[in-house]
Amino acid sequence: MLSEEITTDSNVQYQYMNATGEIKYNMTNDYMFRMVLQRDKNTLTNLISCVLDIPLHMILDVKIENVIEPGAAINNKEYQLDIMVLLNGNTYINLEMQVVNYNNWPERSLSYLCRRFDNVSRGKDYSTVKPVYHIGFLDYTLFENHPEFFAKYQIRNAQDGYLYTDKFNLYVIELNNINLASDYDKRLGIDSWAKLFKATTWEEIQMIAEDNPSMKSTAESIYLSNSDFAIQEQCRAREDAIAHEKFQKELIDHQKDEIERLTKLLDDNGIKH
Repeated sequence: MLSEEITTDSNVQYQYMNATGEIKYNMTNDYMFRMVLQRDKNTLTNLISCVLDIPLHMILDVKIENVIEPGAAINNKEYQLDIMVLLNGNTYINLEMQVVNYNNWPERSLSYLCRRFDNVSRGKDYSTVKPVYHIGFLDYTLFENHPEFFAKYQIRNAQDGYLYTDKFNLYVIELNNINLASDYDKRLGIDSWAKLFKATTWEEIQMIAEDNPSMKSTAESIYLSNSDFAIQEQCRAREDAIAHEKFQKELIDHQKDEIERLTKLLDDNGIKH
């Protein structure tokens, strides 16, 4: 159970270490994902260092450019929970958590990436464009015929794979395919981050953080955010919205299947339609 009162850092650490049972909202909730990364700079820095394979000492500054007030509601028409980061003043990174497959991720992620790539200041040469990364954490398999835990996409020559530019990068981490993590993924610790994001009990969180000390502040931030009533309310609202979106998607998919079935039935019976 979570305690409602958290007053000091030592108190937070004590209560987190003694927390047991199910986590109310874990990091696959996109609002919780945003709140934890926004609350804890160490988490944001360590995650970027891990996924981009950049030594920590080379990360001098990480700045979230679209900060929102913790617990603040976001208008559904303007809903945007991707995190826009400026790394070292010269690289843009978008981080996004997505648990519902709308069958449009390639197009969606490219749209986000292209918007960030259009960052040349007026009057400057195009060669000054800042590198961009879009990192999507998906809790589903993006391509059913090509499951993969950690995939990096870039613009390359279709014939020989020659790299067109290293400034345009799209990364996908499939949280449901941790078992497919390569030795390289494990060396970087990306699989540990995925396990932390997917953890559903405090015991899991504590075990992961014990094996990965750099994630201790992340674990405490997850606890702290789960103890904030305003954040809880927005996490609940996101779960309700996602449940509704899933229902609508299933309904549309069912209707499409039914239309295809009826169309085939008419064709088999030589009936014009």
